[in-house]
Amino acid sequence: MPEVSDYSFVVILILAVMGITAVILLLTYLIGPKRTGAIKHSVYESGVDPTGDARRRFNVRFYLVAVLFLIFDVEIIFLYPWAVLFPRLKATEGADQQWASDLAANGFTPAFFIVGIGIFFALLTIGFIYEWRKGVFRWD
Repeated sequence: MPEVSDYSFVVILILAVMGITAVILLLTYLIGPKRTGAIKHSVYESGVDPTGDARRRFNVRFYLVAVLFLIFDVEIIFLYPWAVLFPRLKATEGADQQWASDLAANGFTPAFFIVGIGIFFALLTIGFIYEWRKGVFRWD
């Protein structure tokens, strides 16, 4: 039996996803409704008929909320590596123990990671309180 590469499973997964996607698109084309007309081809904007100028001004609060959403999304992305590494730092046996002791020898102890994530959360909390006091969350 030939040796199977680790990447062969990735290739199989990609081919399976591409095949399922092709089947779904084909079935949608064959089975789906085929309506045409002025109403079907008209512009649809979130359930509201588009009227007036496209350069209408929006309240700045919409943009502030969008920026806050992005900030907290990025926060979650930065928390994932920390959440994965932190339990390994407390390892007491096996390969993880060797890895943890190598990190500790270089000064990266669990306390270092706790202080680092504490500073990260403190900065985010300060930013959140600043936005709150500026009235970003008031929708008068």
